[in-house]
Amino acid sequence: MDSNTVEFDLVLTRFKTVPAWAFIALASNVLLLLAVFLVLQREARLLGAARAGAEGAQQAPAGAPSLGPRLQWTYEEWVAQLQREADAAAQKKPQRLSILAGDSISLWFPPELLPPERVWLNQGISGETSEGLLKRLTLFDRTQPETVFVMIGINDLIRGVADDTILNNQRLIIQDLRSVHPYTQIVVQSILPHSGDQATWEGRERLLAIPNERIRKLNKELAAIAAEQGVEYLDLYPLFADTQGNLPMSFSTDGLHLNSQGYLVWRSALLMFSQLKLEDQAF
Repeated sequence: MDSNTVEFDLVLTRFKTVPAWAFIALASNVLLLLAVFLVLQREARLLGAARAGAEGAQQAPAGAPSLGPRLQWTYEEWVAQLQREADAAAQKKPQRLSILAGDSISLWFPPELLPPERVWLNQGISGETSEGLLKRLTLFDRTQPETVFVMIGINDLIRGVADDTILNNQRLIIQDLRSVHPYTQIVVQSILPHSGDQATWEGRERLLAIPNERIRKLNKELAAIAAEQGVEYLDLYPLFADTQGNLPMSFSTDGLHLNSQGYLVWRSALLMFSQLKLEDQAF
């Protein structure tokens, strides 16, 4: 047996040790990346419209969504408001209800940039952690969503929560959603990177203490949990990382939160993911 044959056998052996879900996820993500960039070209006009609406607010960062008085609410006031909104959705029973569950990154998703042909219920709260989200999943228990998109974890990292705790909470969130909403499509979304040294967020030093490489590794574990639990995983990280693995400031208001350009990228990913992964599974 020559050396080339030996090397080939070693490579083949290594590939056999990689779980099948990893190959499937890789292929899906490559296809998603290509599709998203095509959609971004087609929908660039939406960004222009979103920016035009923000031009009048000279003191706000360019493209930053505005939340008005809600920004001043306490956590308890937010929970009460989200309960009212969830109760209204449970009563009306809209078709194709989709829920955004998470922190301020989900909360600030501009309604006009959310994918059409769905009714959206935003259940994001600024500063939310995986533990907090797990405790308040009951808010929308009585709704009948077609899809629930979960993005959570960056605030855990900022607060120094251990990776194992974040991952366990993510697993419990998935299990709760699957138990209460057995016919709902659950989509776990990756944690986004931050802008590192370029960040201007008030907690910049805390961001710098969180290497984006740690976030990337955490996302790999999230993908494995999603596969283990039988739910979908949407890897947004590659769409929001530059060549150094950081969030480009062109996508962000402060190195942590997204601007209109960032939300347009996320919108495009949701559109393509829905077409590639969810539409054929709709009930």
